Amino acid sequence: MEKCKRYLIFLAGLFINSLGVSLVTKANLGTSPISSIPYVGSLNFSLTLGEFTIYFSILLIILQFAILRKNFKPEHVLQVPISFLFGYFIDFTMLLLSSIQPQFYLAKIAYLLLGCLVLGFGVYLEVLANVAMLPGESFVRAVVTTWNTDFGTTKMIFDVSMTGIAALLSLLFAQRLDGVREGTVIAAFLVGFIARLLGKHLSFIKPLLFHDGDGKKKVSPEYD
Repeated sequence: MEKCKRYLIFLAGLFINSLGVSLVTKANLGTSPISSIPYVGSLNFSLTLGEFTIYFSILLIILQFAILRKNFKPEHVLQVPISFLFGYFIDFTMLLLSSIQPQFYLAKIAYLLLGCLVLGFGVYLEVLANVAMLPGESFVRAVVTTWNTDFGTTKMIFDVSMTGIAALLSLLFAQRLDGVREGTVIAAFLVGFIARLLGKHLSFIKPLLFHDGDGKKKVSPEYD
């Protein structure tokens, strides 16, 4: 029952996460760093943002296998169905928000900030559930555990790298910077801050929901 509850919370967080990504993307000021490469791909090819997210996630899982090798555990394979589900959720929420086309810059900023808030809440729920990780965070964790680096610093380098690669791909495919803008930078700083803030002020919720403490070894990313 305890594990079932955790997975339900994780699934809720995954859907809210996808809604946040879609809101940030709909602001048309770029998207979150982890979604920047799939977004640039979707702007230049026929595949959707969700479909590119699935392929990119699978690539990150393969890279984890290359990094972890014998430490790549069966539980890491759970990222595969999670990746497909997340991609489908993104396409579904993008469809739900299809009528949203903000024209004025202030409206775009409003949708961006709302998206960051929703995305931060989704990340908080995933951390609260503590049963699985999205491939982006899991890739960072693989680097941290293999080379004993700091999670926060490694995550920042990862986000900057994703944004930089997305910018280069945009220049290569479209000969202009499209899909990577100020919203990408804002999301990079704001989402983690919101997730940490929620984790701090909603810490009383965990003992109300769960009775097994932290459970088994922590799998969620450290936002502390």
